[in-house]
Amino acid sequence: MGSDALVRSDFKDIQLVKRGKVRDVYEIDDQLLIIASDRMSAFDVVMADPIPDKGKILTGISLFWFKKLETIVENHLISGDPHEYPVVCHPYAQQLEGRSMLVKKAKPLLVECIVRGYLSGSGWQEYLQNGSVCEIPLPEGMGESDKLPEPIFTPSTKAADGMHDENIPFEKAVDILGKEMAEQVREISLRLYEFGRDFAAGKGIIVADTKFEFGIKDDKLILIDEALTPDSSRFWPVDEYTPGGPQKSFDKQFLRDYLVKINWPKIPPPPKLPPEIIEKTRGKYLEALERLTGHGLR
Repeated sequence: MGSDALVRSDFKDIQLVKRGKVRDVYEIDDQLLIIASDRMSAFDVVMADPIPDKGKILTGISLFWFKKLETIVENHLISGDPHEYPVVCHPYAQQLEGRSMLVKKAKPLLVECIVRGYLSGSGWQEYLQNGSVCEIPLPEGMGESDKLPEPIFTPSTKAADGMHDENIPFEKAVDILGKEMAEQVREISLRLYEFGRDFAAGKGIIVADTKFEFGIKDDKLILIDEALTPDSSRFWPVDEYTPGGPQKSFDKQFLRDYLVKINWPKIPPPPKLPPEIIEKTRGKYLEALERLTGHGLR
């Protein structure tokens, strides 16, 4: 296992515009080609070992959700089939199969749109200090992983590579985006979350929180990046949910827990991952795909 993992794409005759922690983004005229690699990041550090098929799993989940969510808001997807991509992509069809999307190029908003339905992660840490999340007051006496009275919109700033995003109050999002746009993305983000939460619940998954990104294309707001994946969300199994502490999950939390246990200092270089940790992490992602979509890797 691992020999087929894609760590880094290299398409010499297509313009590379960005190599992120997980995705490689190329530009073809007014379109973008997004390749989800098998790179794995934790605590904002890219691990030395890839998680085989992770990029295919993330792409499969995003394609599934983009189709489901398009009744709420338009998205950037043109195609996930390499045979429908521009001719310049055809020599790379084998590498692109299952792990790529051809999308419309949009101007990204400078705010990440996070919706929380449960008290976890940085929200839980902030609640312990202030009794609020992004200056939204919450009831007293809540415990870690408790369900919130209703979902809340908690935006963050988009940080530069290697830096942590910063949670901001809604008023700061208004300053950055303008009142009308901030209110529009808040309303759409909450609708997208509630739809995803309800659908996933029927498949045995709690969507504790998730992050959406939006862009402007032809003066219209569209959903970009990914949608409701284990990389952008906290997924917990319904049948093992026990509020009052951390939860088992279908995302990279399993890997994070391992890295904390071995006392890795959360700065480069990353540690070598044992084969069983790689395999179990892959299994968590794959189970999320199978539960949500009803099928495995294609």
